[in-house]
Amino acid sequence: MEKNPVLETIYSRRSVREFMNAPVEDELVIEIIRAGMWAPSGLNNQPWRFAIVKGDELKARFEPLTRYSTVIRSARILLPVFIDRESMYHPVKDYQAMGACLQNMLIAAHSMGLGAVWLGEILKSDQEIRKLLGLGDNLELMAVIALGYPARRDQKSRRKDMEELVVFCG
Repeated sequence: MEKNPVLETIYSRRSVREFMNAPVEDELVIEIIRAGMWAPSGLNNQPWRFAIVKGDELKARFEPLTRYSTVIRSARILLPVFIDRESMYHPVKDYQAMGACLQNMLIAAHSMGLGAVWLGEILKSDQEIRKLLGLGDNLELMAVIALGYPARRDQKSRRKDMEELVVFCG
């Protein structure tokens, strides 16, 4: 099979938790958000909402809200991603759409030479993050993407054998 650049990007993407102290260009951040916006959603309701946290002072206020404070500290940009409860029409479908949105963002970041990690443990601090950003109760935190230029690119990963995961074929 001929090399496919989309599949190569998917297969080579890794969660990056250590970043260089180099600024991330605004244009790249906008492209990452645009990639998230183009995820599929039921009825094309596009329930996602995005915040961009660039300032070190505000970013530092996220650190006590997660056990991954070193990742937050190292990242150049934080992208809190929310679902707008008022735009939802079916919880399962809308939450699935959010996963597609986040995956698009991670793949886009990797394709542009950036590193990113999807922080989920921080969801326990949903209320504090909304308060910190001045956002209403209609938004529910789905993840915070920590973003920057990777300090290293030697992250390893493995996947289970396909035979273990395919439950029916025929």
